[in-house]
Amino acid sequence: MEIALLQQDIAWENVSENHRRAARLLEGAATGGARLAILPEMFSTGFSMDAGRLAQAPGGESEAFLELQAKTLDLWIIASVPQAGTPRPRNMALVVSPQGTVARYAKIHPFSYAGEQNHYEAGDRVVTVTVDTVRVTPLVCYDLRFPEPFRVAAADTELFVVVANWPELRIEHWKTLLRARAIENQAYVAGVNRVGDGDNLHYTGDSAVVGPLGETLVEGGSEEGVFLANVDPEVVWKLRSRFPALDDRRPQAYRR
Repeated sequence: MEIALLQQDIAWENVSENHRRAARLLEGAATGGARLAILPEMFSTGFSMDAGRLAQAPGGESEAFLELQAKTLDLWIIASVPQAGTPRPRNMALVVSPQGTVARYAKIHPFSYAGEQNHYEAGDRVVTVTVDTVRVTPLVCYDLRFPEPFRVAAADTELFVVVANWPELRIEHWKTLLRARAIENQAYVAGVNRVGDGDNLHYTGDSAVVGPLGETLVEGGSEEGVFLANVDPEVVWKLRSRFPALDDRRPQAYRR
């Protein structure tokens, strides 16, 4: 399956402008033959803590935009948006199919360093969706620092997707952790990061797809653009059959 990393320069809290930019990138993904297109975390607003003002109800403007794009371009789309909920909004990754169905994953680990937990409610479960023939598990930015959700989903996942607003200051962590999660779970990992500036932070992109042996299949630079890679679930199955490291886990012993 061909996937497209859409490295977007997000206009701070400007929903209509970000829809325009995302539409251009999505069209490029479809033209390039992608079946799955991935936008960064909070693609429509930037990583804003003004959740009360920006969060939209399920089915709101940004979700409707993604549904229309998915249907028009015959694409699966993954993107995160601030979404209204109870008791507080959630940083919600949406997996939108060309048929208009929507699966939702709420970011499990709010970024406490920026006070995200004070504005967005944490999610409480991992979600896996079959996209054509590939089982895909979406995660959001800070989740990448925690191996637990990856491990929980590993047996039923060929492709992990991490959407992010990961600043330049910690970009080496981003690159290293994408490779680590791929190697330890013997799966593809696609990380899609924004570029540009927002809320006094600079973002350098470095979106990438890492193969199940830790090899980098494609890597973006620091400019807005579309980056394509092919993921093959059979590669994952054959690797796990030939070198069944996941079968050697001993969860019962992982306690103090």
